[in-house]
Amino acid sequence: MVTKQEQERRVRDYRARQTVHERRRRRQARDSIIGGVLAAVVLLGGVGALSLIQPSAPPADEPTAPAASDPAASDPAAEGSTVPDPSLAEGRTWTGALTINGVELGVELDGAAAPQAVSSIVNDAQSDYYDGKSCHRLGATEGFNMLQCGSADGQGGGDPSYMYGPIENAPADDLYVEGTIAMARQSNNGDSNGHQFFVVYGDSTIPSDSAGGYSVVGRVTSGLDQLQESVIALGTEGGAEIGPPAEPVTIDDFVLQ
Repeated sequence: MVTKQEQERRVRDYRARQTVHERRRRRQARDSIIGGVLAAVVLLGGVGALSLIQPSAPPADEPTAPAASDPAASDPAAEGSTVPDPSLAEGRTWTGALTINGVELGVELDGAAAPQAVSSIVNDAQSDYYDGKSCHRLGATEGFNMLQCGSADGQGGGDPSYMYGPIENAPADDLYVEGTIAMARQSNNGDSNGHQFFVVYGDSTIPSDSAGGYSVVGRVTSGLDQLQESVIALGTEGGAEIGPPAEPVTIDDFVLQ
């Protein structure tokens, strides 16, 4: 049992690390802007450089990705859909890094086992969709250990124009082992996968619903211990078993190759 004093110490240490991390991010952003301006000036021969809100739904009570229940939007082939074709996953293993609150997680995605979901994540990572998105929900109770990230509004809201199915590579026994990365979705709707995913930091049993289980896209290969020490250990707001993290949790970067 973590004492109140130990919890307070962890929060102080966490905030100190976040201050340093935020300063580093601001400095990197400043350097990027300066570099971009100089490149533009050179490109223009020294002349100088020219200088949607999606509807959302409230979070559900289980690790799902809330979104508008528009049947047409759940079909990747629907007119106007931006869901990438499953071929983008190339039927291969993708490796890379998911950085959350300064903690770099090594990741591996299985494009053969979950081509549609992996194509979606690859597309989002390549377009920098995840950069700056929050991890809004933490399961911190026995048998339900997951961190859910990537909502459109930072509070669990989905993007009704970006929904797809079917469920892929869900475990038959409903056991999501430590390190699993899986897609969140609406309850009882196998065609409601979207941008949101969850990282399992401890073996968890998540019961299937009428639609089935949750698409497993890959696993964390390194860094999970550091994530638990610096983010998970802080718990949830008010000490709830499932809820928002006690301190803000943000995706810094998601790179795949």
